[in-house]
Amino acid sequence: MKLAPLAVAATVVFGVATAHAQTKWDLPAAYQATNFHTENLQQFADEVDKSTGGKLKITVHANASLFKAPEIKRAVQSGQAQIGEVLLVNFENEWAGFGLDGMPFLATSYKDAFKLYQAQKPSLEKKLAEQGMMLLFTVAWPPQGLYVKKEVQSVADMRRVKWRAYSPATAKIAELIGAQPVTVQAAELSQALATGVVESYMSSGSTGYDTKTYEHIKYWYDTQAWLPKNAVFVNRKAFDALDKPTQDALLKAGATAESRGWKVSEEKNDWYKKALAEKGMKIMTPPPKLVQDFRQVGGIMLEDWLKKAGPEGKSVVDAYRK
Repeated sequence: MKLAPLAVAATVVFGVATAHAQTKWDLPAAYQATNFHTENLQQFADEVDKSTGGKLKITVHANASLFKAPEIKRAVQSGQAQIGEVLLVNFENEWAGFGLDGMPFLATSYKDAFKLYQAQKPSLEKKLAEQGMMLLFTVAWPPQGLYVKKEVQSVADMRRVKWRAYSPATAKIAELIGAQPVTVQAAELSQALATGVVESYMSSGSTGYDTKTYEHIKYWYDTQAWLPKNAVFVNRKAFDALDKPTQDALLKAGATAESRGWKVSEEKNDWYKKALAEKGMKIMTPPPKLVQDFRQVGGIMLEDWLKKAGPEGKSVVDAYRK
């Protein structure tokens, strides 16, 4: 009978030790649970759970349910979340380097977009380290096209349209083509389209499909203007608090998620176009004048970007263009 209290105590101690051995992280994300980025995040979280034997549990919070898209980076930086996913171009006003892959017609294919990423990566890692974070992986969106309610031949046909701006770069495009920019994040886009707040925007086939843009807009011009990237990064203190085997498992799962994500993005690009067409959207080849106009816009924007980014930015662009 005297052993019973000791047995209870041992059980309690063992239970506490087990609880402490498991670490729980929150991963806020801005896109729907069915979006390929979010599905990749969930697979990443599942792999971390499996490879660490349940020592690190990552909960993915989709569709801006934990933090709104513009708040996610700050949440990770401040430790409110241990890991998060953001669209890099959203933060160009904070640091020019975040906006490079949003420059129209700088990198227009997956091959070039990945090459641009390799050129950007050292400066991205340096900036995030300065902010107390570390880059884990990135995944590109499919090439960006133009959603518009009517057939257009040039940007002159888009003057005064209500244009969804989700980043500084897309707001700049609106300014240069004479459209009216309206800031709307992905989670609010469906409602903005339904209420007429947005009449046109540039994004991938993925966004158009996920937000049911085809219910409100019938034309998508396949301009392949740029491939912006989502980045997943970790709070450095949270990472350092993990034991070495768990850190290694996290890094390995991140590398796998990056490779898988880029591959899935490219594979799904054509699928999204077909899916949009099946929903009644007309997939259009952009007229030469429209392409010429957007290339001119891209040239102006890159020139402005280089002025803001300085020598470091120029070195990244030079490395990409080698």
